Amino acid sequence: MPTTFRTFTELVLERTAAHSAKDAFVYLPDGTGGSGPEHLTYARLDDEARRTAAWLQEHGASGRQVLLLYPTGTAFIKAFTGCLYAGSVAVPAPLPTEQGQHFSRVSGILRDSEARAVLTDSANAPAISEWLAAEGMTDVLCLATDSGDFADPAAYREPGIDPESLAFLQYTSGSTSDPKGVMVSHRNLLANEETIHRVVRSHSDSTIGGWLPFYHDMGLIGHILQPLYMGARGVLMSPVSFLKRPHRWLEMIGEYGVEIGGGPNFAYELCMRRVSDEQLAGLDLSRWESAVNGAEPIRAETVRAFTERFAAAGFRPEAFFPCYGMAETTLLVSGAPRGTRPVLRDVDAAGLEGGELAPVQAGEASRTLVSSGACDHFELRIVDPETRRERPAGSVGEIWLKGESVATGYWKNPGTNKEIFDAAIEGGAPRGGPDGGGWLRTGDLGAVDGGELFVTGRLKELIIFSGRNLYPQDVERVAQTGEKALNAGSGAVFSVESDREHLVVVQEVRPSALTEDLPTVAGGIQRRVSREFNVPAGNVVLVRPGTVRKTTSGKIQRTLMRKLFLEGALTPLHEVLEPAVRELAARTADRSPAPVV
Repeated sequence: MPTTFRTFTELVLERTAAHSAKDAFVYLPDGTGGSGPEHLTYARLDDEARRTAAWLQEHGASGRQVLLLYPTGTAFIKAFTGCLYAGSVAVPAPLPTEQGQHFSRVSGILRDSEARAVLTDSANAPAISEWLAAEGMTDVLCLATDSGDFADPAAYREPGIDPESLAFLQYTSGSTSDPKGVMVSHRNLLANEETIHRVVRSHSDSTIGGWLPFYHDMGLIGHILQPLYMGARGVLMSPVSFLKRPHRWLEMIGEYGVEIGGGPNFAYELCMRRVSDEQLAGLDLSRWESAVNGAEPIRAETVRAFTERFAAAGFRPEAFFPCYGMAETTLLVSGAPRGTRPVLRDVDAAGLEGGELAPVQAGEASRTLVSSGACDHFELRIVDPETRRERPAGSVGEIWLKGESVATGYWKNPGTNKEIFDAAIEGGAPRGGPDGGGWLRTGDLGAVDGGELFVTGRLKELIIFSGRNLYPQDVERVAQTGEKALNAGSGAVFSVESDREHLVVVQEVRPSALTEDLPTVAGGIQRRVSREFNVPAGNVVLVRPGTVRKTTSGKIQRTLMRKLFLEGALTPLHEVLEPAVRELAARTADRSPAPVV
């Protein structure tokens, strides 16, 4: 059984020996230039990993951090496995040149992680070497792992590591000046991969895969390390390929019989908008058993509409797998059992704003929540974030967790670790006796009702308006409803304060609608939001596509958008602002000049 292994390294060494001739991964390159799929067998993966591990061991990188900067492809998988083999601590990060960005974010990761080496490919090695020199990091080694016989695989020796040794650092999306690397141990990784296996019922004959970035926790742990954990096959494509041609993802699922894999809610919305009826007619989604939907708020409208639209391609309602997780818990916390339909719950809107999941009252407004399934592999409590007392069933509070998958904390951040990873419930835990601390504060709001976990929002993004709790994703949904000129899933709602609270809606306009009557579009947003929530919606900023910032998993960065708005760093196509808000933004911009985006 998988749980008999002490480290993930031991497990992968066993898997590569047992399945040597089998494809570990199939990678589908971008474009239609004639290059076919790349097949990486377990034997080839083992050989390449041993070569990389031998070089790392030779250069004193065992037990040290190693930064991985690769374009999407099998070279990353070989390098990550090489780090596991060497007993090094892999640090996956986005390749700036692939994203059209500068090195500012990875510079913060490089320094914070205290990396001994950077692994990359030949195409990017010159730019990375130049960057290391510019940063004054001349003691950090750089290796292009596709450059030939840089080490002898036979020189590799199994590392002396144990379950508490770090397997990798998972840097969460954040500012360049304050990167946070989640410390994932071998024990954490084995425990969470076992949780994933039990929930989605994966096995050695499963095909698992998708398009998510390899440096993102769902892409890495769900689409790369779960196939290795089971000795299964992974089928992968790049995020750019998916964004350009969403139907190619669905084609891949049918072509290769992908049973397990998915992405954030926006991926399903993009497929609904961009997959034509002609493309739909050529799809076969009948073997998709677990269509993972996680990493951002799950919209009931998306679940319903995708299921209805793609039923013609064999997609079944019970294939949807709404789930909840985060880097701090390695990945998965909860998910709907395989083969069950998503649980949708209509709740009273006013009750939700008051912190309770209450039945809908006749004639009153309602909200539909999507369950993230049962939490069977963690201890879970819903806690009042202010009093730190446990809340009763059906009440909304902060989600607190304990379990073997919970990471040991953030790298080199003891103060934050004490606050976030070692919280204590005041007055003891009613169901667990005296509470000795050790709880992870997730920062997410939710409620447990009937054994189902309903995630309602982020604590820091909650808008408290006239004593009511408004969830920004609900306001964003209403703002976008029925308006074809707007980019669905690309709006940010937040509040700013002068003498009172003001609601602000920043919303992208679709490329094809830039010549629309934007004052009318903004007026429509104001009317819908005011009617639905009975709050003044006097501040609407319409912006170009790509302005609303998102994390690598597609989550709206509302706190960042609020900051950019106040600093005057947004270039509006059209805006309607209350005088007090305009004055507030002007004062803030004078104090904090920022570049225009």
